[in-house]
Amino acid sequence: MGQLPAWIATAYRESLHKIVKTSDKIGASFPHVCLDGRYNSEDVSFWTSGFWGGLLWLAYRETQQKSLRSLAEQIERKLNEPLHQFYDIHHDVGFMYLPTAVHHYKVTGNEDSRRTGLIAASHLAGRFNLKGQFIRAWTDSVDPDSTGWAIIDCLMNLPLLFWAAEEDHDPRFKHIAVAHADTVLKQFVRDDGTVPHIVSFDPETGDKIENLGGQGLGPDSAWSRGQAWAIYGFSIAARETGKSEYLTAAKNIANYFISHLPDDRVPYWDFRTSDADKHVRDSSAAACAASGLLELSSLLDDHTEQLFYYNNALAILERLYAQYSDFSDSQDAILTKGTVSYPDNRHVNIPIVYGDFYFIEALAKVHGRPGLF
Repeated sequence: MGQLPAWIATAYRESLHKIVKTSDKIGASFPHVCLDGRYNSEDVSFWTSGFWGGLLWLAYRETQQKSLRSLAEQIERKLNEPLHQFYDIHHDVGFMYLPTAVHHYKVTGNEDSRRTGLIAASHLAGRFNLKGQFIRAWTDSVDPDSTGWAIIDCLMNLPLLFWAAEEDHDPRFKHIAVAHADTVLKQFVRDDGTVPHIVSFDPETGDKIENLGGQGLGPDSAWSRGQAWAIYGFSIAARETGKSEYLTAAKNIANYFISHLPDDRVPYWDFRTSDADKHVRDSSAAACAASGLLELSSLLDDHTEQLFYYNNALAILERLYAQYSDFSDSQDAILTKGTVSYPDNRHVNIPIVYGDFYFIEALAKVHGRPGLF
């Protein structure tokens, strides 16, 4: 797309340097949010447990620093525990194992990593509800009434199934991924290019019951990270299947996202929030959307469309770098002002590990590197 602006190289270099600098301190743990400047560490079964390992692999890819790979491999070994424990495993195994075991296998051909990725894909396929044609979200430990729930985030787990179908020469995995994406297309995507966080189905009949607000403002809202998951997720589905319907959905959702951004290009936690709550931002939604827009741009034949989504991705990344990043030693994370769940008053306007992951992944894509999803 032409010569890169100087800030892109600087942002990428500083981001990778920070991962290297903090790696010894964070170690083989499972950070989620940065509290008082330091990352916490969640249980290994928590849905974000693959992102720090993914960041280590992203940094290793550029620096070839062996300590980064060693930590990533230690994280991967720990991630075997929830697979075999089973009871706490959930729909987010793509987030957990794509940036860790699957990437490790792609880079090195490690057979144990391949096996781990295929086991994770089998778990995900096993959550498919045949009647409703959707992959069930969460477990009863999260909500005992969630048996019929599907969530927009799960689009980002589908590349695990697409990979397994190709790797194991078994189209069953792809059929499930396509069926779920088709259901999301039919039951989630609104005419204006927005999506709810959760759709509830009757798990026995498969009939849709209702939309649920989840981490968004309400059933009819436009939770910004959900929009970002949908841009990236439908782009991946289009990449893997060639289906024009997915590409159209990705563009429509992206158009809504772009046209409703505030001047600083970082979205409010929900695009339909009240003026009183517009101080609540989500830099992680911005970073994920930027990486998704780059994916979308790469799939398009029309040069004008390519440039539109590419340039909007760069505009988001530039504002994240200029106004929402911290490369000092005062905090472990890079991006500031991410929000996990404003309705629950949970982790509001603080750094989040997946914000950093998608920020660096997007910067890598601009430099010609492939993403990990």
